[in-house]
Amino acid sequence: MSDTAQTELGSVVSLWRYPVKSMMGEELNATEVTERGLLGDRAYALVDSSDGKVATAKNPRKWPRLFDFRANFIEPARASVKLPPVRITLPNSTTVTSDDGDLNQILSKALDREVTLGAAQHGAVNAEEYWPDMEGLDHRDTVTDFTLPEETFFDCAMVHLLTTATLDQLRELYPQGRFEVRRFRPNIVVQLASGERSFAENVWVGHTLTIGDEVRLNISGPCGRCVMTTLAQGDLSKDPGILRTAAQHNQVNVGVYATVVRGGTIRRGDPVRIE
Repeated sequence: MSDTAQTELGSVVSLWRYPVKSMMGEELNATEVTERGLLGDRAYALVDSSDGKVATAKNPRKWPRLFDFRANFIEPARASVKLPPVRITLPNSTTVTSDDGDLNQILSKALDREVTLGAAQHGAVNAEEYWPDMEGLDHRDTVTDFTLPEETFFDCAMVHLLTTATLDQLRELYPQGRFEVRRFRPNIVVQLASGERSFAENVWVGHTLTIGDEVRLNISGPCGRCVMTTLAQGDLSKDPGILRTAAQHNQVNVGVYATVVRGGTIRRGDPVRIE
């Protein structure tokens, strides 16, 4: 624990890991946090065999079905040990694992596009993002390329945090929308002790959070949102109003990004403090 003065904000109410980029992930009761974020998060991604770009739901015109796939590790991941195989549940509810010899053929058929499942390698890779025609975005009705951080499948930073205060604020601003955690794909969801409705994370940028007794995160910046938040998944329908509300009221930001200052174990219920 740091000797720096700290203020308790609230506690962790949910933890999420996404073993395969842009597929549905798994909710955890506890997890190890390393310098690369939650252990096993975005460990794998699909790569388009035609152009070498990483598959992402940020470009739903090219990858319209990624949210119909779910990925989870077949056994708990442990630090300092090779990650266990990943089980992928297909849209038709059948399952395959990353150890299956015909995995890439099965995934390619399900996606109607030739792909390979791979782990992050040395160097950087590119992906594509579709920008809807919406006021407040950097681009409108176009597709742009972006480069992922080297040796990762993250879009930006290693950890993404979100508060229930922000979700409550968004619900108040757009009552017709369903602002649920799964639309925003955070790693750590924090419930504030204050019970407020606000974009509470905005003031965390530049500060350090302590979670539990070990983990310390530096809040590096706001999390700019994209078309992914508007897409249908499960019983959530497509809703451009989700992104439009964030654009109108918080500069398209929902949640914050963080880098890991010190790793360790975090659990649901752990206190969250700010320095």
